Amino acid sequence: MYKPLKKEIVSVLVLNQANVLTRVVSLFGRRGFNIDSLTVSATNDPTLSRITIVFSATEQSMQQIITQTEKLEVVKHICILNREHSLYRELLLLKVMAEPQQRAGIKEIVDIFRAKIVDLSRDSMIIELTGTPEKIDGFMDVISEYDVVEVCRTGITGIEGNTAKKDN
Repeated sequence: MYKPLKKEIVSVLVLNQANVLTRVVSLFGRRGFNIDSLTVSATNDPTLSRITIVFSATEQSMQQIITQTEKLEVVKHICILNREHSLYRELLLLKVMAEPQQRAGIKEIVDIFRAKIVDLSRDSMIIELTGTPEKIDGFMDVISEYDVVEVCRTGITGIEGNTAKKDN
């Protein structure tokens, strides 16, 4: 019987030590999970790091991987980020070819999405955009009419909150 996959965002607080990321990620890989997005960052406590993992799983297999991850001695806390009570952001850096006559059109798109032009050369621009994955996907769709040379996305990072703000 087919069981639908659900995309989940998991926040894992781990000890800030060598090889911790490898141990957590290899657990997902050994169990056959494909990680869609992975970010690691420092926290306000220098002994801890936060790993944010985005992956797809059935409800049952998701609970199994969460339980197995919790058992690792380097894991201090793990939680599934609730989409309604958490904030998510992603960073995009995009290089687009921009002849002088195209710059006004590109700048208009940049302004609408509240992005920034962070570098400008004679024939290209580098644009920075921070927002929800949906906002970045929308920007990518609109800017695709231009000659996009290079794209770099950080992956999702998130934090649990009391209420989610609907700001893109």
